[in-house]
Amino acid sequence: MPTKAQYTEPQTRQLADGRREVLDPVRRKWVALTPEEWVRQQVIHYLHHQLGYPLEVMQVEGSIKVNNMSRRCDIVVYATSGLPRMIVECKAPEVPLTQKTIDQACRYNTVLQVPLLMITNGKQTSVLEVDFEKGTLHTLSEVPRWNFFVTK
Repeated sequence: MPTKAQYTEPQTRQLADGRREVLDPVRRKWVALTPEEWVRQQVIHYLHHQLGYPLEVMQVEGSIKVNNMSRRCDIVVYATSGLPRMIVECKAPEVPLTQKTIDQACRYNTVLQVPLLMITNGKQTSVLEVDFEKGTLHTLSEVPRWNFFVTK
């Protein structure tokens, strides 16, 4: 994840009752500022400001059905073709990234069939490329820039 000096921080506000909110530029609304939401907003800003992802290709908290149960993906990135291309699973900074986190993203991917999975808690980030033919995951060294998705 980038340092604070590399881009503008997400905009926050404090309500009269003391609760804090952050402005989500994808959903275009203020949302409760939880530790997980802070990580989600950091990822959105990183993808947009550092890697060139248009906000319009991101879906936040999109609902999917997994084994007849409703689930929400933190972030799904779509290519210009309209096909989903990356699932981003965000955890709060104190939540360690474990096999359980990878399994969660993989379960979502049984529905979306994307080639890339990104899991992060804001301190650690893993980007995994899915090899559907072999049924394996390969770790990438970095998150691809937006142009990777433009024609895919």
